[in-house]
Amino acid sequence: MSDPIRVTVWNEGRHEKTHEEVRRVYPDGIHNAIAQFLKPAGFSVRTATLDEPEHGLTEQVLAETDVLTWWGHMAHGEVKDEIVDRVAKRVLEGMGLIVLHSGHMSKPFLRLMGTSGALKWREANEKERLWIVDPGHPIAAGLPEYFELPHEEMYGEHFDVPAPDQLVFVSWFQGGEVFRSGCCWSRGAGKVFYFRPGHETFPTYFDKNIQQVILNAVKWAAPVNLPAITYWHKPNPLEKLD
Repeated sequence: MSDPIRVTVWNEGRHEKTHEEVRRVYPDGIHNAIAQFLKPAGFSVRTATLDEPEHGLTEQVLAETDVLTWWGHMAHGEVKDEIVDRVAKRVLEGMGLIVLHSGHMSKPFLRLMGTSGALKWREANEKERLWIVDPGHPIAAGLPEYFELPHEEMYGEHFDVPAPDQLVFVSWFQGGEVFRSGCCWSRGAGKVFYFRPGHETFPTYFDKNIQQVILNAVKWAAPVNLPAITYWHKPNPLEKLD
């Protein structure tokens, strides 16, 4: 029997402390809401937040993490660059990264994308319909061809990210906008998945379809057994040189 996938669920952990509207929905924080549905799926789950020493992402924690999920919003600038370096390095080595909602402006995501991450947005409590545009992708497993969230924040195109290696979901909003809401990339030996839904004042992470997406994404993003990769100077050729 293989060892369980080790997941670290990272969250700023600020909104629920300072905004009553958020505290009513996620009294224990978004990180704990996500951890609560990951644990019964058989994953080994730990949580980490911004105000812990080293943001809860020590060298040892990251070394023991197969997949890191990231939710941030109001304090992107407070994430220390040394921790960003550490996260990006681990992704290149093979750790999976799942970036959620407003994490599109997080330092680790922008570092790995190399773009601004900018988009259009609107808070109008409007319906979001998520269409599966790659039904054969593992992240779409067990889902209907589309599903809806009755209330969400709108994100609209253009989304300034590199063209995804695979696009799994496209969102349509009640106001008419569309958005590439489920995007996959490879970075080094690691995989990155950006998933749009998850505004802090809506109970999005209690939705069964949203939970299924994140469960699937953890399995997809987990490292696979790859041959060791070496770089730099290679003085000894495989074949004899004249």
